[in-house]
Amino acid sequence: MSEDFLKDPLSLFSVKGKTAVVTGATGAFGALAAKVLSGAGANVVICANNATGLKKIAAECEALGGKVHIVAKRPNSEENCATIVNAATDRFKSLDILVVASGQNKVAKIVDQKAEDFLDVMDANVTQSWLMARAASRQMIKQGKGGKIVLMSSARGLLGHPAGYTAYCASKSAIDGITKALGCELGATGITVNALGPTVFRSPLTEWMFADDERGKTVRAGFLTRVPKGRLGEPEDLAGPLLFLSSKASDFYTGHILYADGGYTAG
Repeated sequence: MSEDFLKDPLSLFSVKGKTAVVTGATGAFGALAAKVLSGAGANVVICANNATGLKKIAAECEALGGKVHIVAKRPNSEENCATIVNAATDRFKSLDILVVASGQNKVAKIVDQKAEDFLDVMDANVTQSWLMARAASRQMIKQGKGGKIVLMSSARGLLGHPAGYTAYCASKSAIDGITKALGCELGATGITVNALGPTVFRSPLTEWMFADDERGKTVRAGFLTRVPKGRLGEPEDLAGPLLFLSSKASDFYTGHILYADGGYTAG
């Protein structure tokens, strides 16, 4: 077995020159993923339905030295997923990394939630992830040099929640199942399939939990009794795990959910 990596261990985490697709790139995690990969030297295709928002993210990625291509589409159909993959291969000649960061939540108690809202969450979080993973897998297998697929799970795929999260928890449990099944199915192809499972981290949607007003302090204090690290997550807490799952460092790591949660799921 070669030990050349010992001469430069950090090379294991390199994604320089690789081509990544990031869906949901205008969301908090998607934007972070696009910028982390751009800053690390990858070519990045960013996708979302918000063309104006994508232009802003693209400018931020380019300021970090990345080469960026915009596809203003969601992965909500076979045709759109094919368009996204083709954009990567047409623009950058390959597809090496897929990060599915798109998704949604519609919070409601089960007695109040509309069936169509439950199905919308399952479609956005599960079906679209499956469609995008399928399109990427086909291209990566065709290329014959492996690849990295990173799906978006959550601590809520493992644990329940009392505040109307039946749709969201079910969808993230399904992502965990897809991750494990694809990890087995694609293992021999050199494609790794893993999921990143955060708990609360700072974003426009969660900023209220970081606030020093009465509501923020009360909710935060209750939540932190379950977090061994004693704090909420920051964007940089997801950057390292993402880079690990996107690089050679995780070549023997597949079918796993990597919880970036301060120990929340360990309790």
